[in-house]
Amino acid sequence: MIPLLEPLFPGELAVHGEKLHCADTVPPDAVRVAELLRAPALLAEVLERHAHARGAHGADRRAVASAWSLEYIAMLLPPVMAAASMLQHVFPIAAEHTWVRFDARGAPAGFHLRQLGQPRPGSGTAERYAPLLWLHLAPLFEALTGLTRLAPKILWSNTARLMEPVFDVALAATGGASAIADDRARLLHAPVWPGAQGPRENPLQDRRGHRALKLHRECCLNHLLPHEHWCDACPLAPAQGARTAE
Repeated sequence: MIPLLEPLFPGELAVHGEKLHCADTVPPDAVRVAELLRAPALLAEVLERHAHARGAHGADRRAVASAWSLEYIAMLLPPVMAAASMLQHVFPIAAEHTWVRFDARGAPAGFHLRQLGQPRPGSGTAERYAPLLWLHLAPLFEALTGLTRLAPKILWSNTARLMEPVFDVALAATGGASAIADDRARLLHAPVWPGAQGPRENPLQDRRGHRALKLHRECCLNHLLPHEHWCDACPLAPAQGARTAE
């Protein structure tokens, strides 16, 4: 684990911090994320391995891509978000500066950086999270959409869905630090994202309004995979329709 992260991932949480490494030497089995995105055949091969591992057949790879993205995002977010929100430290996590290793299932096994980045005390949410969102996840999602026709809104919904528990843990660990609460509000609820070229729409924004029953923002298509089913919080699950009709 990167020493900077060790105090943030004690005990059982350590497994989440250990997935991001930093050293000048890149593991021989790692591929630069930017190169993965520039080579559709390479990304397709990774997804095919994941499809085979999940027993998914047929040409439609949208559900496989969504499931793969959930594993990828779930591994990437905790160390990067903990550094950005709890330490106000920005890792150089852009696709050009990040390497990823894959296991036999085509799922991510870990991420690697060659440089540690730098602290950004007093910087805003947009500045600290731009490398993660716009220089890593946005091009990754564009590549997945181009390859599988999976709707970008599902990928951004998967991201927001996985950001929420990371913020829950960070807030609990800091006694509800206002800076972390502000990051959460700006990332998950603000309608626009500020930037040097002017504001842009925030794809993470929750547009559902208040709901008594907490549902995911978009269906992740998990039920289309073999031996899988609708998540308990899926907005399209038949059970939700029955509750709405009551």
